Amino acid sequence: MDNFTIYTSSPEETMEFAEKLGRLIQAGAVITLEGDLGAGKTHFTKGLAKGLEVKRTVNSPTFTIIKEYKGRLPLYHMDVYRVSDGDEDLGFDEYFYGEGVSVIEWSSLIEEQLPAERLDIQIFHQGDQERRIVLSPIGERYNLLCKELLNK
Repeated sequence: MDNFTIYTSSPEETMEFAEKLGRLIQAGAVITLEGDLGAGKTHFTKGLAKGLEVKRTVNSPTFTIIKEYKGRLPLYHMDVYRVSDGDEDLGFDEYFYGEGVSVIEWSSLIEEQLPAERLDIQIFHQGDQERRIVLSPIGERYNLLCKELLNK
């Protein structure tokens, strides 16, 4: 599968891109987010939530691991940074294979538990406000989604 790269020049532009993705995404989707602290993972998720028509304020689930939001599709926002044992079964499958959209920050910590098909996203600092966002689709469903998102 190809990787797709986009550049944004502000947090708002990052959120707008993610909102567009949220409007296209379907039930059962799994998105992983990797990036340094402050790279924009939560801003990305806020934009995605807006595209899913979530009305509540989205913030990082750092101390609760999973936050659920109602929208066009349920949004399951996970931050697994503080999961102490990546091999421990925390019931992620119920989310990954359910009717909502799962977004996992720091997903590399639970790599073994992730579905084989998913959309991996890395967000990199390119300056104070600028970001490089790399979408790596795993599976044809996600490859087609990226092509539609980027009009390719």
